[in-house]
Amino acid sequence: MIYRKDYIPYNTPCNRRPRHSMTPTTITIHNTGNPSSTAAGERNWLTNPTNNRQASYHIVVDEREAIECLPLNESAWHAGDGSGAKSGNKTSIGIEICESGNYAKTLDNAVKLVASMLKERGWGVDRLRRHWDWSGKICPRLMYNGGKWTGWNEFKSRVAAELEAGNVEKAKVYVNDEKIEDGFILEGRVYVPLRAAGEALGAKVGWDNKSKTATLTK
Repeated sequence: MIYRKDYIPYNTPCNRRPRHSMTPTTITIHNTGNPSSTAAGERNWLTNPTNNRQASYHIVVDEREAIECLPLNESAWHAGDGSGAKSGNKTSIGIEICESGNYAKTLDNAVKLVASMLKERGWGVDRLRRHWDWSGKICPRLMYNGGKWTGWNEFKSRVAAELEAGNVEKAKVYVNDEKIEDGFILEGRVYVPLRAAGEALGAKVGWDNKSKTATLTK
């Protein structure tokens, strides 16, 4: 995924870049509500002369790229809860997830993006918020699932898994002095990729999904 910065100007209409300094404490997730627009399209909407809404966001992500539209240390109008000191607008980084194109790939990108941002700040998934949490708006709407918020819970679980995977220490693996795919270290043990190791040894690798059994035959 490409990550690029394309900040809207200070003089963007409707005060969309209010120039309020911000020390963020959370990350807020949105859906764009537009099933046909890309990240580039959403970025351009912020400076479109026909746009008369006082709304903005920090990052928008689609299946190909993520665009940072406002610096992450400035507030944006995305939470719908006013301008109080503890409002989402004044304390949270707003991320818009596009609904167009390959939405599954877009979600993959959003998971990786959010996990990297949390890791960079030393935060966990408890720092994630929905637009709903600030103002009661049904957003991110594609995670609402009729009020069950199944999609939201799945998104948080995927971000948590991505964070955990990033914390696993990798181990270099060699078979007969030939480098193969990395393994990892967990609780003092080195785990190696069985198929890669088996094939490097000239063994036949088998897998029985019913019994969950792996075999090496040479």
